Amino acid sequence: MTDTVDDVDLPYDEDEASQQEKIQALEDKLEILESQNEEMRDKLLDANAENNKYQQKLERLTHENKKLKQSPLFVATVQEMTDEGVIIKQHGNNQEALTEVTDEMREEIEPDARVAVNNSLSIVKTLSSETDVRARVMEVTESPEVSYEDIGGLEEQMQEVRETVEMPLEKPEMFDDVGIDPPSGVLLYGPPGTGKTMLAKAVANQTNATFIKMAGSELVHKFIGEGAKLVRDLFKVAREHEPAVIFIDEIDAIAAKRTESKTSGDAEVQRTMMQLLSEMDGFEDRGEIRIIAATNRFDMLDRAILRPGRFDRLIEVPKPNQEGREIIFEIHTRGMNVADDVDFAELATEAEEASGADVKAICTEAGMFAIRDERTEIQMEDFLGAWEKVQAESDETQEVSKTFA
Repeated sequence: MTDTVDDVDLPYDEDEASQQEKIQALEDKLEILESQNEEMRDKLLDANAENNKYQQKLERLTHENKKLKQSPLFVATVQEMTDEGVIIKQHGNNQEALTEVTDEMREEIEPDARVAVNNSLSIVKTLSSETDVRARVMEVTESPEVSYEDIGGLEEQMQEVRETVEMPLEKPEMFDDVGIDPPSGVLLYGPPGTGKTMLAKAVANQTNATFIKMAGSELVHKFIGEGAKLVRDLFKVAREHEPAVIFIDEIDAIAAKRTESKTSGDAEVQRTMMQLLSEMDGFEDRGEIRIIAATNRFDMLDRAILRPGRFDRLIEVPKPNQEGREIIFEIHTRGMNVADDVDFAELATEAEEASGADVKAICTEAGMFAIRDERTEIQMEDFLGAWEKVQAESDETQEVSKTFA
């Protein structure tokens, strides 16, 4: 803190000091006063900044307090527009009510519109479309880095998928010329790891249509009607972005054979399947939407979902044969530093029961063997050792599964 004026002793006697000494003393006092004034100005600026901060906090808390005191709004759907008013149905309790609206509000709403109502069921404002955000995030915005060249041993299956999905979108006039409706859906079935999902990824990479992916388990919900609603919203998003391709992986999660089970969980899964059947082949035209589904448990599927009109093509994706395994080995080793002694034909013969996923695992494991030995080149013995390890892990997994079965 700077000395105050009172702390400064005058360097002269009031009676005997000369004029010059008096002027110097006054200048010293003036300098002290200016210094004090600067300090007070800085303190004032700090106080104003602190005051503004607390003022903003007060305004925010006041706004939040006001919102907490307001009555909540309820979501309702407009059922009918009449001369007496608007008939609405409140969500949750399905209560219907007749309410009056202004002419301006009447122009903004229409049947099936979502609105917010207060405690007296008066319409306060309109709401945006009800499409579930979960359905929108399933849209694939970036194409997967998988092409048909990355899939080996499935030439016949690839041809059928392209005829069912790509051709109707790219060359619809061919079907018009022949006078037939294009296939609407394809179901891929077969053992795990045979390339069903990779086929769908290749379609997403090749086609310019909107690609929407989901797993069957994502449609299973504990609340009544949630799964069916998500199915409706999923197809609504597809219609908004036609042409579109919907890929449903592990469809057996919601399309298993119907039973006499009375549990609420099974009943909800069946309601979801009913909605899926309706969307796939109901009264409403599906439009330019193609469906690809995949499952490892074809035997579990309900017959209703397998009939023509829903899935016109049922394509089995088996484990690759000798030639297919050789091609898959070549595909997965394209970027690998492989020794000259590696014989893919011999590897394909050795790995007789391997699926496409197993072959990929063998290539990865062989590379790990080379890294472990501090080598940059992968040798034939690495691949053979990798196949033995993959086999052992597969056998161990099966044993564990039997134990817990």
